[in-house]
Amino acid sequence: MPLRSYGVLSGRVTQTHREPATDTPHYQIEVVDDAGTAYRVAVNVLSQESPSELLYLVVDDFRHPVVAALGEGGSGWTPLPRGPGGANLDYIRANLLDPTAMRPLPPEVVGPDNDLADLLDHYIHLSRNDSESRIFAFGERWGPEDATRDKIFGFLPGNGVHDVHMNQGNSAAFRRDDGVWQDGGVVLHLAAEGRWVAIFLAFQSQAWHTDDLTGHALAGKHTHVDLPTEPARIVGALVNPIGPAPETETVTLINASPDPIDLTGWKLLDRMKTQCQLPNEPLDPGRTVLVHTTDGFQLGNNGGAITLLDANGLKVHGVSYTREQADREGWTVVF
Repeated sequence: MPLRSYGVLSGRVTQTHREPATDTPHYQIEVVDDAGTAYRVAVNVLSQESPSELLYLVVDDFRHPVVAALGEGGSGWTPLPRGPGGANLDYIRANLLDPTAMRPLPPEVVGPDNDLADLLDHYIHLSRNDSESRIFAFGERWGPEDATRDKIFGFLPGNGVHDVHMNQGNSAAFRRDDGVWQDGGVVLHLAAEGRWVAIFLAFQSQAWHTDDLTGHALAGKHTHVDLPTEPARIVGALVNPIGPAPETETVTLINASPDPIDLTGWKLLDRMKTQCQLPNEPLDPGRTVLVHTTDGFQLGNNGGAITLLDANGLKVHGVSYTREQADREGWTVVF
C-alpha cells in the first residue's frame, strides 16, 4: 500500500543534527512554520540494504513546473492527493531528474565535504542563513504526538516528516511503501539568491521502471546500476506556436543510437499523461523526427512535462519546461 499521509512541509530551518553512523542514521532538520509549530524532518543517509550508500542528485538551479505550484502554497503541512499536475514529486513520471546523473555517497566520512551529511549541511545551512528562505520537505507525516516530546529537538508535540526519498520500485522488504506521485525530496527557495535548489535521494536497490498504479517494480527492470543508455531523446518542443489557440504543437525526437529504431507503438505523454502516438516508421541513426501532437495532448504555456515511452510502455526519456521557457511565442524550447 502507498504511504499513509503524503504531502509537503513548508517552513523555516531553525536547527540541524547529524546522527552518528548507526544502523539507520538520519540527518535531522528542525523546521518551524509561520504559526510557530515545530516539525522534525528525518532524512535517511544510509540504506538498510546493500549497497548501503544512498544515491543523490542536487539541482543547484531547479526549474520545473512544480516550483510554481510550491510558490502558491502556504506554510506548514499540506497533504497532496496523488496524481499529476500538482506539487507532487514522482522521480519517474514528473521528469524531475535524470536518474543516470545520481551518484552514491557514504553517510559520514572523516574529513570535509566528502559525505552525504556534509552535502546536506551545505545546502540546509544556506537556507538557515537566509531569513527569507523556505524549505519544502516532501514525504510522509507523523504526529502530532501531543504527549511526546521530539526525541531530537525536544519540542512538544512530537511532529514531523520522514520517507524523504524515492518511494516506489522498492525491494520486497519495503514493497508495502510503494506508490506513484508520492516521492520524497527537499526543495529550497533561496530568496536572497533568487533561486531554487532541489535535493533528490534514492536507494540503489530501487527500480526505475514501476507500475503506473501500484508503484511496484516491474519484473526484471532496471535499478540505477544497470539503467540503459537512452536510444532516443526529446530534443525540442514548440509549445507556444504563433497564432490563436488551438495551435499545432510539435515535439522533436532524435535517434542518438547507432541503430535504427522502429517507432511502432511508441508514444508521448504530456504532463497529465494524455497520449500521442508516434508515426509507425523506423528512425535511422542520427536522424530526427518532428511529431505533430494530436487532439487532447497539451503542452501548456504555464509549464509542462513530456515523456517518451517505447512499445512496451517503458519510459525512454523525459523532459520538463517552465512557464518562462514557454513564454516566447513561436520559439522552440530546446532540451
